[in-house]
Amino acid sequence: MPAPPRLLRLLAAVTGILLTTACWTPPPDARPPMAETASLPLPRPDDMPGPRDTPAPSPPAAPLPLDGAVVVVDPGHNGGNADAAREISRAVPAGPSTKECDTVGSRTEDGYYEHEFTWELSLLVRDRLEEQGATVILTRDSDDGVGPCINERAKIGNEAEADAAISIHADGAAPGSRGFHVIVPGEVPGFTEPILESSYALGVALRDEFHAVTGHPYSDYLGEEGIDVRTDLGGLNLSTVPKVFLEVGNMRNPEDAAKLTDPEWRALAADGIVAGISRYLEEAPAR
Repeated sequence: MPAPPRLLRLLAAVTGILLTTACWTPPPDARPPMAETASLPLPRPDDMPGPRDTPAPSPPAAPLPLDGAVVVVDPGHNGGNADAAREISRAVPAGPSTKECDTVGSRTEDGYYEHEFTWELSLLVRDRLEEQGATVILTRDSDDGVGPCINERAKIGNEAEADAAISIHADGAAPGSRGFHVIVPGEVPGFTEPILESSYALGVALRDEFHAVTGHPYSDYLGEEGIDVRTDLGGLNLSTVPKVFLEVGNMRNPEDAAKLTDPEWRALAADGIVAGISRYLEEAPAR
């Protein structure tokens, strides 16, 4: 049965109201205000988390040539010895016998003392060895002290368990004699047997490289081809580590003295000493 007209008119009115409400848009001034928001920058690729946040590890540093090596450098004599005659003249062990604690040393005709020369050269040697990675121990820490005695100098190298030890000197021979020589220990029963072979190898390496770098001639008054073997030096007899003495030149010879007093030549001499020690350490079997 069809709906009455009155009902149809009522339904049409309700439908019109609903449609009008759904489509109505409030005027601009009636809209609620929008909340203000800060304008934030968009993240850049560099700011994004990820692998960029962790720096790449640095490659390991290359080892230095003498890393792990211990070298004792013994600058001969000392600046205060001349004013401590009683102290340095006392007898101390030197192997099977005794010798004076220390001596004053030599000097050039112009008054450049051996203790000063050995100190300045030893500092140059130390710096060069440390640049190559070695640990360097000096037997004295200044040039105005007394001693140490010859047995104490040997003890410093022994306690450090040095891979090599060198005592630096300059001779005081007759003015007509010149050149350098390396002193190595001779056989002293009960003392030097354990270090004879290694000390000789150190001496030969030092002799060869020092001569090659500096061009300085072998001694013309002691030793053979720049090598002198001695059994009377407490610094060698009491050493338990490879050790040699280097007599760089004759302070009383004018030609040698001119070199020893020249800072540029001392730098060259330091290069030669370090070359010899480095060669020995590279060639020596592990101790």
